[in-house]
Amino acid sequence: MQDEELLRYSRHILLDDIGIEGQERIRASHALVIGAGGLGSPAAMYLACAGVGTITVSDHDSVDLTNLQRQIAHRTDSVGQAKVESLKRTLHALNPLVQVNALQMRADTDTLDALVQAADVVLDCCDNFKTRQAVNASCVKHSKPLVSGAAIQFDGQISVYDTREPNAPCYACTFPPDVTFEEARCSTMGVFAPLVGIIGSMQAAEALKLLSGAGRSLNGRLQMLDGRAMEWNEIRLPRNPVCPVCKQRPSA
Repeated sequence: MQDEELLRYSRHILLDDIGIEGQERIRASHALVIGAGGLGSPAAMYLACAGVGTITVSDHDSVDLTNLQRQIAHRTDSVGQAKVESLKRTLHALNPLVQVNALQMRADTDTLDALVQAADVVLDCCDNFKTRQAVNASCVKHSKPLVSGAAIQFDGQISVYDTREPNAPCYACTFPPDVTFEEARCSTMGVFAPLVGIIGSMQAAEALKLLSGAGRSLNGRLQMLDGRAMEWNEIRLPRNPVCPVCKQRPSA
């Protein structure tokens, strides 16, 4: 690392769990962020500030005035622009040392295959069940850790699905792809603005722990936040031995 990087990341380097070795791992890593909205904004911003070497962001949408209440990477003068380009400008303003790949497209099975394969960690910051399932399937296929977050109204949740561990569940073990879930969208149900910041920041924290080797991840645990009472609940997530996505993996 250059002197500027040593200074910029000095507060991470001071942490025994990270140090220079962990910061070097962060610097050499590649994070894929699916979604550049309420969750993707704080997640990507913290990844950039922390020095993740390459951040690829995928989102097909453009910035709308209604996004600005919570999607903190975008500004009023970004309205009408591609979210990924707006986010890229914000990340470069925060840390010009980071490479940002801005992909204005909807993530699907075909595009995800190459994107996930190239990444070291994947952050699911999208807002629809179909994309979440496609992201999970690709992460299982390529043995990449997945940090999944969701937020609607005053309720948020976050978990890590790291199928590199034999007994760990994948997203489909918890939310089966053949079960119909009613899509809950901010545009119709609303969302408490700081809630996406809390969950998105936690996604960045889990991703950085995975990349640096610090601490213990949320793998196999789902944390749920009741934002009205500001109370957390946690449940253990078992692996489904007949999961249609990950059942071919060997068990420990």
